[in-house]
Amino acid sequence: MPAPGKGARTDRTGSTRRQFLLGGAVAGVGAAAAVGADQALTSTDAPAVDAAPLHGAQTVPFHGAHQAGIDTDAQAHGLFVALDLRDGTDREALRRMMRILTDDAARLTRGEPALADSEPELAVAPSRLTVTFGVGPRFVARARGEAPGWLKALPSFTVDRLVPELSDGDLLLQVAADDPLTVAHASRMLLKDARSFATVRWTQQGFRRAHGTVRPGTTMRNLFGQVDGTANPVPGTADFDRLVWAGDGWLAGGTGVVVRRIRMTLDTWDELDRSGREQSVGRYLSDGAPLTGTDEHDEPDFEATTEIGFPVIPEFSHLRRARSENPDERIFRRAYNYDDGGSGTQVSDAGLIFVSYQADVERQFVPIQRRLDELDLLNRWTVPIGSAVFAVPPGCDEDGFIGETLLT
Repeated sequence: MPAPGKGARTDRTGSTRRQFLLGGAVAGVGAAAAVGADQALTSTDAPAVDAAPLHGAQTVPFHGAHQAGIDTDAQAHGLFVALDLRDGTDREALRRMMRILTDDAARLTRGEPALADSEPELAVAPSRLTVTFGVGPRFVARARGEAPGWLKALPSFTVDRLVPELSDGDLLLQVAADDPLTVAHASRMLLKDARSFATVRWTQQGFRRAHGTVRPGTTMRNLFGQVDGTANPVPGTADFDRLVWAGDGWLAGGTGVVVRRIRMTLDTWDELDRSGREQSVGRYLSDGAPLTGTDEHDEPDFEATTEIGFPVIPEFSHLRRARSENPDERIFRRAYNYDDGGSGTQVSDAGLIFVSYQADVERQFVPIQRRLDELDLLNRWTVPIGSAVFAVPPGCDEDGFIGETLLT
């Protein structure tokens, strides 16, 4: 048995010997043969490598009847970028831009480099990357198309404190994956593609739980600790198809998306006791069950009262204000948290990048938001500071491009 330290000296000697032999091989037969020689020299003492596929290799198909990134299980990281079209970007330029963006997005989601990728090594782990495109009213006008009636800025709500630099836009890029490096690289390549046609108006970066932290299908939690999105329609069902996918004209197979940046005043939320938080939400924070139930997906009983006659789920609660007897007033939420750090006396600038998909924004989203604007107690701790509405075109075949139904 070697004396203490002798093994380390032997390892260093072995390493030096390999480097010497490797250097000679490089000089004599080239780097490729040298690498093979080095592998042969180290193969006997190298541990076995697990050949199981890595999560980073998982892909989501880009092509299809609908764009990916809508009914896809939400990834851990999301980036939302709104672009403004340059003055000279006409209908023909829009067609060229969308062909380029579609081609590179399809490549990147397969784990392949973009066509002119300057860092192709960063594209090899797609990590369920999806790229979803949305268009604003000015994009549709430049394309000489007819916009749906709901493709416009939302009505003014009393709770809004919107700033232009976080609102509106002509083209939306939603880039999402389970690896933040993948999101950063893909968005950089796509913005290089669009540089000649458009300029960046705003960017918002969000996150959910890291992949593997919770079971697939678990409803996300926002930074208030709330289970967020319990009442979502289930992808793949007739209910989802009816509520989310549009059925007419160039938008058939597409949808509408609302993106709102909602700042949460976590500092004052911390001052509220747990009972007060649950009354504000209308659900238990522990598991998301309504205050009249025991499971997250139990149907709330708005008629139930306490021993002294007060509603168990208060009229001012977020749950009660968001619900409607009209089955069409429902949306599909796909939100992300954000936290941009603190400044001054505020602990953090944090909140929710609210993202909802619906076939008709005016018929489905606006009535919900009006009820929340009137009485939702959560308005004390939330402030919408950004808002945008986009139409999301349908998907495309491998020989097509996103937006072709509008541009051809």
